[in-house]
Amino acid sequence: MKLSDLLRLSLSSVFSYRTRSILTTLGIAIGIASVVLLTAIGEGIHRFVLSEFTQFGTHIIGITPGKSETHGGSTSTFANTRPLTIEDAEALLRIPHIIASVPVVQGAAKVEAAPLARDTTILGVGAATREVWSLEISLGQFLPPDDSRSARSFVVLGHKVANEIFPNQNPVGERVKIANERYRVIGVMASKGQILGFDMDDAVYIPAAKALAMFNRESLMEIDLLYHPAADIDELTAEISKTLKQRHRREDFTIITQQEMLEVLGSILNTLTFAVAVIGSISLLVGAIGVLTIMTIAVNERTSEVGLLRALGARRRQILTLFLGEAILLALVGGILGLGIGLGSALLLSWLLPALPVNIAWSYVIASILLSAFIGLIAGVLPARHAARLDPVEALRTE
Repeated sequence: MKLSDLLRLSLSSVFSYRTRSILTTLGIAIGIASVVLLTAIGEGIHRFVLSEFTQFGTHIIGITPGKSETHGGSTSTFANTRPLTIEDAEALLRIPHIIASVPVVQGAAKVEAAPLARDTTILGVGAATREVWSLEISLGQFLPPDDSRSARSFVVLGHKVANEIFPNQNPVGERVKIANERYRVIGVMASKGQILGFDMDDAVYIPAAKALAMFNRESLMEIDLLYHPAADIDELTAEISKTLKQRHRREDFTIITQQEMLEVLGSILNTLTFAVAVIGSISLLVGAIGVLTIMTIAVNERTSEVGLLRALGARRRQILTLFLGEAILLALVGGILGLGIGLGSALLLSWLLPALPVNIAWSYVIASILLSAFIGLIAGVLPARHAARLDPVEALRTE
C-alpha cells in the first residue's frame, strides 16, 4: 500500500464519519483554545507586573532597617537596631558608582487649602527622587537640595491632589497645610498613575526631615540608591554593607537589589503562567480521552475493513499507520482550529476589556500545537495496535 493510498484512506474515513470527526476535533480545539487563552492572560499579567515594577527604573538598590534573616539570638537583637538616617543616605552617596540617594519616609495626613482638604499619602523624600524614581514634573520644580537639618517647608503635589484641592488653578506659589503645618507649593508632578496598586498621583512630596518630624519617627523607612549601569552589583552591595556596618557597628539593615526582586518576581510569575497552562491542559486531556474513545469505536466498527485490507496484502505496519494517521489528523485539525479560536478570543478579550493585560505566549502556542499532535499519536496507539493485530480471517467473519 502506497503512502498516498494511506493518506486517501485516512481522509476518506475522517470525512465518512463527519459527526464523529467534528466532535473529536472539537474536544481538542477547546483544549488548545483554553491553553492559548489562559496563557495569553497569564503572560499579559506577567509583563504588566514587571512593567509596573520597573517604572521606577532598573538600577535601584533598596535598603531597609532591620535584618530580614532569622538568627538564633534573643529578640533583643531587633530592639538594638539603629535607625536608618538621612546621614546614612548621604554617606552612601559617597560610594563609587552610586549616582543618587533618596531617603524615604511615608505616612498619611490631611492636605488643606481652604476650603478644600484631602487625606493623602505623604512621601518624605530627597531632591534626587525624580532621577531615582523616574518621575516627571508638570509645573514648577521638585524639592531643592536643601541641607537636611534645615530643609525648607516646600511641598510638591501629586497630579490628582493638585487637581482636587486646586481645581482649575495653578497651585505653584500657593500655601497648604499638611498636618497643621504650613508648606509652600513649589511644583506639581506629572501624572504617573498606579504602580502595583499604589496611586502615585494621590501623594505629596515633602523633605524627608520634615516627614520624620511630622510622623515622630527616628528612622527612615527606606533608602533608595541609583547606581551606574556598568557597576558590578555584587561589589557595590558589599561596599554598601561595609559602609553601613561601619556606621551602625552591626549588620542591622537589609539590602535588596532590584535584580533580586525581579528574579523572584519573574520566577513567581513564570510559575503562575505555567500553572495556568496546566489548568488549560486538563481540557486537552479530556480531548485526548475523546480521541482514544472515538478511535477505539472506529476500530471496532471497521474490523471487517481491516480484515479486507489484510486479505488484500496490507501489512500490520500499514494498518497501524492508517489508524495512527487518522488520530493525528483529527488532533492536528483540532489543534489548528483551537489555535484560531484561542487567538481570536484573546484579541476579542483585549478589545472588550482593555484594562486586562493580554499577551500571546507564542512558546505555549507552539507547544500546544505539538502537544495536540502528540495527543493524537498517544491516543491512537492502542486502537491502532489493536487493529494491526487483528487476524484477517477473524476480521472478515465479523462482516
